[in-house]
Amino acid sequence: MCRHVAHLGPSLALREVLTVPPHSLLRQSWAPRHQRHGTVNADGFGVGWYAEGDPTPARYRRPGPVWADLSFADLVRVVRSESFLAAVRDATEPGADGEAAAAPFAAGPWLFSHNGAVTGWPRSLAPLAATLPAVELLALEARCDAALLWALVLRRLRDGDPPGEALAETVRAVAEAAPGSRLNFLLTDGRTIAATAWGDTLWYLTGPDGRTTVASEPYDDDPRWREAPDRTLLTATRADVLLTPLKEPCT
Repeated sequence: MCRHVAHLGPSLALREVLTVPPHSLLRQSWAPRHQRHGTVNADGFGVGWYAEGDPTPARYRRPGPVWADLSFADLVRVVRSESFLAAVRDATEPGADGEAAAAPFAAGPWLFSHNGAVTGWPRSLAPLAATLPAVELLALEARCDAALLWALVLRRLRDGDPPGEALAETVRAVAEAAPGSRLNFLLTDGRTIAATAWGDTLWYLTGPDGRTTVASEPYDDDPRWREAPDRTLLTATRADVLLTPLKEPCT
């Protein structure tokens, strides 16, 4: 369910990753090659990017399929950035939240996306939701599992956890509360990328020009693409990628 991609590197037009490659995120919205759950990602889409000198990202999100939005093609043709995150959505459950439920979610310098589903939603995460301040629950953008997962991650970031630790600890807590959940997270602040492989595919690509791309699946057939093993935390900069195994919660 869902496909997402984050990119760090020299400035380029967003379309060079999102629409031009033969298996770009645009094509993955209707013909993903590696998606294990669901076949069409038509329940919303979004892209967030960073302008030079501004740490707060801009976002463009819509509730319908990306292929039906003519403005998206114009946007990614002219917008250039050194860092961005984009996603296409296959909703866990039908809902009326529309654009608000589409990734990327944002707060301060952060952009976040969730590829997966929480088993037993929403009852399974009620105990974790109760750990959040009431004001943060009231501020949720949407009534979907991804929005609550973002609130749990954001609480850890605001408490000072490094991005990788914030993702890993949230995965552990959610997997314990809702076994069988698929929890592929993607997070960036424009300078680093953190991601988890937990129940679905995660790939990464690095280049000699300082480019690092992390995605649900490759957007082309470049042989330098590498797949992260399941149950893995990935942390990346423009210089390197680190893979760390994630442990199953104790039962």
